[in-house]
Amino acid sequence: MTPTTPRTPTPPVSDLARQRAATRRDVGVALACGVFVGLMVGAAYAAVPLYDWFCRVTGFGGTTQVATAAPQAILDRRITVRFDANIARGLPWRFEPEQTKVEVKLGEVVTIYYAVTNLAARETTGTASYNVAPTTTGAYFSKIECFCFTEQVFKPGERREMAVVFFVDPKLAADPDQDDLNTITLSYTFYPTRAPATARASGS
Repeated sequence: MTPTTPRTPTPPVSDLARQRAATRRDVGVALACGVFVGLMVGAAYAAVPLYDWFCRVTGFGGTTQVATAAPQAILDRRITVRFDANIARGLPWRFEPEQTKVEVKLGEVVTIYYAVTNLAARETTGTASYNVAPTTTGAYFSKIECFCFTEQVFKPGERREMAVVFFVDPKLAADPDQDDLNTITLSYTFYPTRAPATARASGS
């Protein structure tokens, strides 16, 4: 009598169903992880422009607003606006406001000037960051023109007067949190944005 090969027992139907369900679950978890990683990578790239947009819209952190025209009304309430100027390390400039403060009415368009002198014997380039204090007033402080909108390039020893055209929005008067506000400080810091020309020429 020919011996028969033992047959592997077939798992019960319920076991097969559990195995298939486990496989589908593993695949689903892997897909979900892939989607999550993709979303995180996308969020990382979008974080900076979204944060910048959020600050500009809300005035968060004292970020000022950009306006294209003057407001419709000028109120009698007055605010003192102070001006601050700073230079980051590595930028050989003298940077200062031509007046330290000015009193303005809400809605009044005002032009003030900052003076910059390049103290180096080479061309230098800088860009300005800015904010206002108290930070809660950022949503009400609007600039129509500002040297901070563009990169500034100075020739050796060049001195230049640069304008800021701004207003404090009349809507501030309707904010009860600003009832005791008397002073806003507008602050700028210039940072170097390019390596010295001699360094670029030498390839460093």
